Formats: sequence, C-alpha cells, structure tokens
Amino acid sequence: MRVGTVVKAEPVPRTSKLYRIQVDLGKVGVKQTISSLVGYYAPEELVNKRIIFLTNLEPAKFSGEISEGMLLAAEIDDRLALLTTDKEIQNGARVT
Repeated sequence: MRVGTVVKAEPVPRTSKLYRIQVDLGKVGVKQTISSLVGYYAPEELVNKRIIFLTNLEPAKFSGEISEGMLLAAEIDDRLALLTTDKEIQNGARVT
C-alpha cells in the first residue's frame, strides 16, 4: 500500500458507475484504477485528494479499461469514505 494523489478522474464511457482514476505514487509512477465511485464523489472532488492505494495487484480489465491497483475506502449502507492520511506525506510513501 502506498500514499498517492489523484491527478485525474473521469467517467468510463458506456458505464454508469465507473471512474477512470490516475494516481500519482511518486517514484512508483502514475497508476490507473477503475473504481465504482460514481454517486459518492464527483470527478472534481477526487482530483488532488490524497488516498491510500493498493499497488501489488495484477492488472485487470473492467469495461475494457486497465486497472493497475485499488484505492481503499470504508463503506457502510449508502456511505463511503476514502482512506487518506491525517498529515502531509510524500506520494509513494509506504503504508505500514
């Protein structure tokens, strides 16, 4: 798991619940994830948000788009909250 900053978020064409999200992970690079956050966040709310990103997953395809990891969130009923940091720390920092 690494700390990253969302640099781009946009709807995935031909879907109603998926965003294509680019995450800057510092020296690790920029990784893409496909996530079902539509209805919880607008794309502009995600940009510049510091998140926790799972990097050790094999790339997978969702609706024709490559996902290279997973952002972490907590969810209960119809509420969702992205996991983030409580202090400034550089992108790519390991989560232990």
